[in-house]
Amino acid sequence: MKSVFSILFFWLCCFAYSQEQAVFYFDNNKFELNKTEAAKLQKWIVENSTSKILSITGSTDEVGSSGYNDTLSQKRVSFIYNQIKGKVNIRPDFKSISLGEKGATSANKAENRKAIIHYLLEKDLAKENEVLGIKIEEPEVLIPDDAPLAEQVKLAKVGTKIILKNINFYQNTFATVPESQGALYDLLFVMQNNPDLKIEIQGHICCIDKDHRNLSLDRAKQIKRFLVFKGIPQHRIQTKGFGVTQPLYPIPEETAEKAAANRRVEIEILSKK
Repeated sequence: MKSVFSILFFWLCCFAYSQEQAVFYFDNNKFELNKTEAAKLQKWIVENSTSKILSITGSTDEVGSSGYNDTLSQKRVSFIYNQIKGKVNIRPDFKSISLGEKGATSANKAENRKAIIHYLLEKDLAKENEVLGIKIEEPEVLIPDDAPLAEQVKLAKVGTKIILKNINFYQNTFATVPESQGALYDLLFVMQNNPDLKIEIQGHICCIDKDHRNLSLDRAKQIKRFLVFKGIPQHRIQTKGFGVTQPLYPIPEETAEKAAANRRVEIEILSKK
């Protein structure tokens, strides 16, 4: 239990700077508020009908056993929760935290007999996930294989890899065949039309157990030479050769089609707007 308390307490400390707090004090050995504190809670409820509660933390003084104090602090949390339920918005992942005497931080025992509501004001709800450090994953975008290169790059996120189709080389060389010109110019136009785009050109080969001559890197560099010759700044293009370490199909390939698929050039999106 101690580790659970520690984790929850850490969760609160990490984000406390962005949250509002309301503190309510209890009489000794009591888990219901006295008239003064109860009136204070009702006033808070009225003033915060549009706020959102993140957690309620209960604590006690050090008098009594640890087990008794844990139970007492949980009863204090439950009392506050029952008072606000249905009157103030509460997050679905609301935290009910019972610290018992572990929450005793003051030399004044009366100040340790409390429950704290951690909440967000209505004006802060628009950035609720940001305040709590919750990252919302963007849904994955499916990129059609047959889409034009410009469209694939437009849909791609940083880290996406795109196969450059129809780029081929003379056997055992890094010289592109004439039929590759269309695909090379497609890549050039994408780079020209997206001045903030940075890519890594990645070469792969097929059919053998090792890229002894580093041919995959040389082929990637050859494509970079073409782009730079056409005016694309060098700093926007990185190159890497993977040899046969990332085949799409096991080597040796069973068919010529699988060998051709392994023998490929890809670009990885490094940055874009």
